[in-house]
Amino acid sequence: MTDVRLAAVVVLAAGEGTRMKSARTPKVLHELLGRTLLGHVVAASRELDPEHLVVVVGHGREQATAHLGEIDPQARAVVQHEQNGTGHAVRVALDTMPDVTGTLVVLPGDAPLLTTHTLQMLVAEHVRAGAATTVLTARLDDATGYGRVVRDASGHVEAIVEHKDADEATREVREINSSVYAFDVDQLRTALAQLTTDNAQGEEYLTDVVGLHRAAGLVVAAHVAPVASEVMGINDRVQLAEARGLLRDRVVEQHQRAGVTIDDPAGTWIDVQVAIEPDAVIRTGCQLSGSTQVAAGAVVGPDTTLVDTLVGPDATVLRAHCIGAVIGPLASVGPFTYLRPGTRLGRGAKAGGFVEVKASTLGDGAKVPHLSYIGDAAIGDRANIGAATVTVNYDGRAKHPTIIGNDVRIGSDTMLVAPVEVGEGAYTAAGSVITQDVPPGALGVGRARQRNIEGWVARWRSTGQEKS
Repeated sequence: MTDVRLAAVVVLAAGEGTRMKSARTPKVLHELLGRTLLGHVVAASRELDPEHLVVVVGHGREQATAHLGEIDPQARAVVQHEQNGTGHAVRVALDTMPDVTGTLVVLPGDAPLLTTHTLQMLVAEHVRAGAATTVLTARLDDATGYGRVVRDASGHVEAIVEHKDADEATREVREINSSVYAFDVDQLRTALAQLTTDNAQGEEYLTDVVGLHRAAGLVVAAHVAPVASEVMGINDRVQLAEARGLLRDRVVEQHQRAGVTIDDPAGTWIDVQVAIEPDAVIRTGCQLSGSTQVAAGAVVGPDTTLVDTLVGPDATVLRAHCIGAVIGPLASVGPFTYLRPGTRLGRGAKAGGFVEVKASTLGDGAKVPHLSYIGDAAIGDRANIGAATVTVNYDGRAKHPTIIGNDVRIGSDTMLVAPVEVGEGAYTAAGSVITQDVPPGALGVGRARQRNIEGWVARWRSTGQEKS
């Protein structure tokens, strides 16, 4: 690509998006694979390294502006108070940058599949051609609803005609406008001042700039998107789902080509910000989202959800739901395990079947094999927690800690009533309710003495009280 610093990128995100049928969420804030529609566009735009990144907002402006501040604090929101068309929106943005000159890119806020590479190619073509306007186009089998790119006999772009304004012959054209452009800023300002609302929608069309530049004898160029689906816009929930599937396929393929084994690409969902190292294995039915990271040699799944979770080298996570957890090297999780935020498993630690862990640390080699709840606890190295153990951490008003030392053995069906500490090397007897600290090396017993009542069953049955 030609080395050129962009003056600005303008993202058009003011539309209401009525076909999304959402009273709560502006169209550009609907999500797919860990980012909103706007978030995907802003991320691709930011990698172009523009001097200014401006997002034009209108409908749902408070939500959109707040979201923009979260995902890209350096970007600036500009309000289009009246939605009078795309040309008007760009003029509103330019009015906030009176001194900007050079190359400007305009793109819609609902095109999440656009890649930085394609935008770079658009800018490169714009510079190479010395164009006033360069349009990103695509060729579709069904172009219904899109503006058509009309070329002259020599193949040069002559005009863009919106679908509603197109005659039958023009609607047969398969090359469509993506609503992504590169402009020379000075020439753009001149053309925007000449726009009218003489069209089917009574709006100022940015597409009319193409005809104005042609009429002025200026160069209008085009770059055809290498993959037509990149220019897909989102207008309703059906298209949102379609885009989500296409993006899933792209993300999964990128990981596969980078050395990750993914057993079932169509059934695996990986957010765009998830990091997976080569030689990791993702089994069927997995969802990896947020800031999740999976190290080399780890095996995740089948049927596992990881949210903001770190999985260490050679760890195994089987049929588990993990949120905000850290799973150490060679650790084992699952099946049917719930790791809640603040859980940290050390090297070779185990959280086994039907185990829930919250805000707790398991030391190296520590094991909670099955059917237990561990909350607000620190479990030492090599400790073993018997089945059906519960840390009783909540007294109705506050949470309290449980501390279990190295090499401790907690007997099955133990209730550890926090705050409580079991010292290094200590044991607890099965079925105990531990309400006091257990010293190192001691056996903690907290249960009633068993007594057997001989002949009780026969006497009870003779009263006729037994029911079938």
